Amino acid sequence: MTGVSIVREIDARELASAVGIIARGMRDNPLHIAALGTDSERRGALLIRMFTIALPVILAKGSILGALDGDTLVGVAGMAAPGRCQPSLIEKLTVLPRIFPAVGTGGFVRVGQWMGAWARHDLAEPHWHLGPVAVDRHLQGRGIGSLLMAEYCARLDRLNAVGYLETDRPTNVTFYERFGFQTTGEAAVLSTPNWFMRRPARSEKPKAQIPSPKPQVDV
Repeated sequence: MTGVSIVREIDARELASAVGIIARGMRDNPLHIAALGTDSERRGALLIRMFTIALPVILAKGSILGALDGDTLVGVAGMAAPGRCQPSLIEKLTVLPRIFPAVGTGGFVRVGQWMGAWARHDLAEPHWHLGPVAVDRHLQGRGIGSLLMAEYCARLDRLNAVGYLETDRPTNVTFYERFGFQTTGEAAVLSTPNWFMRRPARSEKPKAQIPSPKPQVDV
């Protein structure tokens, strides 16, 4: 049992709760460790600072799905609309100066390298860009992420739209394949393996898929 009663779009009043879920749920992601350091407590604090700035931008670019257990937010999934997933010049000029003091000099440089690598792999075609996707740490493994993905994919299908995402966890590749995503490329980002995945539009014929990595246990 997931305990989730509804999956719906969240609004600005719920962003603080969403930031906490992301910071806790994604604290130990390999890229976050590579970018923000090995101290888990400090890394969690830096993620709160970073996503307090970034999440309102994501909301303005599309929507953020929330999974709720009663009135409690337990999982989130960001969706940037076609043509809006990469920052504009104005967004860079307004957001980057705020990120710098939030994560420090070293973190700022590494986050910039990470975002630059992801931008180079972004799809040229119109797509709904997924991310971040997070479930609160103590509730992971209960199917909440699957409910968020089912709603995201249902929206793609209603729009006959392409989906796209990046992931730094090999086990996530298999998870996203269950929802029709196919690996279109791989690259090391901050010396961390990353997979870039595309979900065809509903009307598109399936294409040959790059074999996914063997499942590994996340630690």
